[in-house]
Amino acid sequence: MPDDEDTTTAGFMPSPKDMTGRPSLLGSAQAPAVRSTRRWALAAGVLVLGAPYLAQAQSPDDWVAFRNRFLTDSGRVIDSGNQAVSHSEGQGWGLMFAAAHDDRESFELIRSWTRGTLKREHDNLHAWRYRPGATPHVDDPNNATDGDLYILWGLLMAAERWQHSPYRTEALTIAHDLMRLARRTVSGLSVLLPGVQGFDSPAGVVLNPSYVVLPAFAALHRLLPQAGWSRLATDGLTLLRRARFGAWGLSPDWVRQPHRASLPLDLPERWPPRFSYDAVRVPLMLAWANETTHPALVGAHRFWSDSRWTVPPAWVDLVTGQTAEYPAPSGMRAIAAFAAARIAGAAEVQALPSVNDSQDYYSASLTLLVRLACSMSGLRVG
Repeated sequence: MPDDEDTTTAGFMPSPKDMTGRPSLLGSAQAPAVRSTRRWALAAGVLVLGAPYLAQAQSPDDWVAFRNRFLTDSGRVIDSGNQAVSHSEGQGWGLMFAAAHDDRESFELIRSWTRGTLKREHDNLHAWRYRPGATPHVDDPNNATDGDLYILWGLLMAAERWQHSPYRTEALTIAHDLMRLARRTVSGLSVLLPGVQGFDSPAGVVLNPSYVVLPAFAALHRLLPQAGWSRLATDGLTLLRRARFGAWGLSPDWVRQPHRASLPLDLPERWPPRFSYDAVRVPLMLAWANETTHPALVGAHRFWSDSRWTVPPAWVDLVTGQTAEYPAPSGMRAIAAFAAARIAGAAEVQALPSVNDSQDYYSASLTLLVRLACSMSGLRVG
């Protein structure tokens, strides 16, 4: 029985180490501390929420392990590799995982903490970080656009799972404010800034390619077909096609688009020029959206399957070609396996790691995201 009848019809710059939430992974090579327009539109019908597949390829044991390790009794998702801080990103992923596993109690805990602690006062977006050792705990009011996208996506999943329209209404208010506050047109492309403040300068607009969350855009386009989410998706695919660097043609963690359209994209000096812990989510989202011939996905697959390594390195410098001296963690390897299966047109993804194979929150989150992507894509997990 639905909870109620759906009547909805509407719709200072963080430091470079802080914006990733994984500072130890951006330093010198050392082990981490813990831690086509028409085609897309056709895929959108499958990728909205994937409700028929939510029960498939999901391992209840993995969700229980994640919940026990990283979710507090108050509903805060802890980044175990980064001084136990919390991010809007992690809160959004927690909402998605709880909805996917039909765990409404955990969903409500996460939602309540997120709204009560991170929601900004004057709009419907969320502060990007909570630091338990800081005073105040939320010491930077800027949002992180990917965190807001994952929060609203989790709410949409929950609205469908439990037939509760207030979740959908809440999600659409976040979507409205993202469009109102974070959307820009840069060199002819419709993009979302990584945060409302701090990413536009005389040198250009800094963008994070991993924030092109294609399945969430598809879900929003279905609900709000005139709101511009389809344009964000198609222009996002164009951006990802252009924003490729190095020998394999890989996405960077951060990229800058100069204001003059005639100038090429470049790599901002503020961050190491790497295909690394942020950029690995680009091939995940492309594979999830079934963009199996997109060069950013194909390039990542070539990098991960290069014969020079048995296990791929955690990152590669896109200017020098230097690679990390330690291997990609299990969550990254899960993305690589999913990407390979999608490119091959396989019906099954082999040998996905478990959450307990991950040393930290971020790797565990990537693992659960891949399992959710398998569910929504109809792929079996071998």
